[in-house]
Amino acid sequence: MSPASELQSLAEAPGYRARRTLPLRVEAMRQLRRRRTLLMGGVLAALPFVLITAFAIGGTPGGEGGGRGGSRINLMDVATQSAGNFAATCLFVSAGFLLVVPVALFCGDTVASEASWSSLRYLLAAPVPRARLLWSKLVVALGFSLAAMVLLPLVALGAGAVAYGWGPLRLPTGGALATGDTVPRIALAVAFVFVSQLVTAGLAFWLSTKTDAPLGAVGGAVGLTIVGNVLDAVTALGSWREFLPAHWQFAWADALQPDLEWGGMAKGAAVSVAYALVLFALAFRGFGRKDIVS
Repeated sequence: MSPASELQSLAEAPGYRARRTLPLRVEAMRQLRRRRTLLMGGVLAALPFVLITAFAIGGTPGGEGGGRGGSRINLMDVATQSAGNFAATCLFVSAGFLLVVPVALFCGDTVASEASWSSLRYLLAAPVPRARLLWSKLVVALGFSLAAMVLLPLVALGAGAVAYGWGPLRLPTGGALATGDTVPRIALAVAFVFVSQLVTAGLAFWLSTKTDAPLGAVGGAVGLTIVGNVLDAVTALGSWREFLPAHWQFAWADALQPDLEWGGMAKGAAVSVAYALVLFALAFRGFGRKDIVS
């Protein structure tokens, strides 16, 4: 369906209101019932219990044979000290890759899945304006991505409280955060992880408007994210690495310092948002001019 024919159909529809088409609650319920949504939620909710089982079988981290042998410790060494430490450890082991997958999945499987089912043209013939369709799908996809990132530390806090008790969050650099500061600091870390993944969201969403294959959009976003991680490991690039979103993916650890440090998180957020805005704009611009045949 061409944009011109869509505009004509809109003009001929008495009482038509664009804002009433494809409500967010309808799109959210459609996505919530998808099998891949339930599967991804199950995987993220199961990870803390897998780690608890691993610690129970392998022994306490940082114990005999497990420590680093120095004054500095890492998150894995103190994972079982408290629920806060366990939640931070779960975030650490998943932020590099596991949390990339739900973002790429929810944002890359939006428009492309409708095209693969040959239902996209019927949505536009309803008629749902193209910008409205993309906006609804993007908001819901980002909402589910945020929910996935909140689910993991939330389950980890609950499971960790039962398994290891509630107490101060022991820091990788020594010392500890007060018990009352644990949840706000972890919430800040999760917020930064979400912002840092906006690049993956933008890339997956843009690819979703370019292809009829959902796996292509999801896989492309994950693959290019991995390429970014590889490039960040090339130290010969020097200061150029600071323009890579992957360079700042673990800046959230600054939120777990005794004195909160904003520098790294601010730079990482700025880089991620800048890339994401460009990619979202490309998605809206390209889809607005695209002939829909599926």
